[in-house]
Amino acid sequence: MAGVKPLHVMATSIGANGGVWTMQFLKTLFWVMLAVIAVAFAANNWTIVPIKLWGETSLETKLPVVIFASFLLGLVPLLLWHHASKWLLRRKLSRLEAALAVEQATRPNDRLDPLDNDTSDLTPAPSAAPMAVPPGVA
Repeated sequence: MAGVKPLHVMATSIGANGGVWTMQFLKTLFWVMLAVIAVAFAANNWTIVPIKLWGETSLETKLPVVIFASFLLGLVPLLLWHHASKWLLRRKLSRLEAALAVEQATRPNDRLDPLDNDTSDLTPAPSAAPMAVPPGVA
């Protein structure tokens, strides 16, 4: 398992086998296909649509502009929220990692060895009170 890399490392690191080039090509191909589909949709639906704003005020614009503006109206707030929460979680994680590093640096090495099977010094704690046995059980 030492040779396996996470996907985000594979997509950004330069490898000798050309895997990064293939991943970049697929990303570019996806975006080019999406752009071609969007342009074809806009060309086929290039009609004027009236948008009634308030009262007698109306706005006449092309249909693809309305669809693109609606898409951005839904995407941008959620994208900002996603990036803000990602930024906050990264800050929290870096603070916790720094605190852990400080804790590990200042703490003496008195932890038990997980491979040590010597349990002679581990004695169970004495019970505070004897356990009562319900009648009819014993």
